[in-house]
Amino acid sequence: MKVTSSCFRLLLPAALIIISLVPAGSATTQKRDHLTDAESELIRYYRELDKRIEVFIKAVDRRFAVINGTTPTSSKKLFKDEPDWGELPAGSHTELLRDIAGILSEAITNIDDVGQRDARNPLLGRSLKKLTAAANGYLNQLAVLRNKTTDPEELEAIGRVADNANEIIEAGGKQPAPPPQEKDKKKKP
Repeated sequence: MKVTSSCFRLLLPAALIIISLVPAGSATTQKRDHLTDAESELIRYYRELDKRIEVFIKAVDRRFAVINGTTPTSSKKLFKDEPDWGELPAGSHTELLRDIAGILSEAITNIDDVGQRDARNPLLGRSLKKLTAAANGYLNQLAVLRNKTTDPEELEAIGRVADNANEIIEAGGKQPAPPPQEKDKKKKP
């Protein structure tokens, strides 16, 4: 019994040290948010689907600009109380591509949510059309990036973005044509 209690006395401090290091290790592997704080604020500011989709598109465009080393287009505030876009997102190509995949996934979810609540919402078609046009452009940029990299993690992230973009394009292709506008029934004499 004496041997067991002396082993316990030796193992207890070692176990406490290991346990105290576990939270510190997991803190460094926390999941990265795909939107910056300023971009999240803009999403909360705009409640209309089409405006939110425009924010998602611009957020993706900002990340592609950082990846490509170009300057993103600036946008003027529509309202004086509108939040700022903030600093450009930072990170490796892989991190930025993962952000893009998350942003596109969130945009898909927003459109799906509105579609389930109100399938006749006029903003659905407009929003999906904008997102589909942007997704086509993203696929072109991804093709260039795919040819430039050999990093397996970056290639995996490119694949996730391409999957989301293709899902958007497929949904945009299934979108019914807008109803024809009714002509004035009253004719002027």
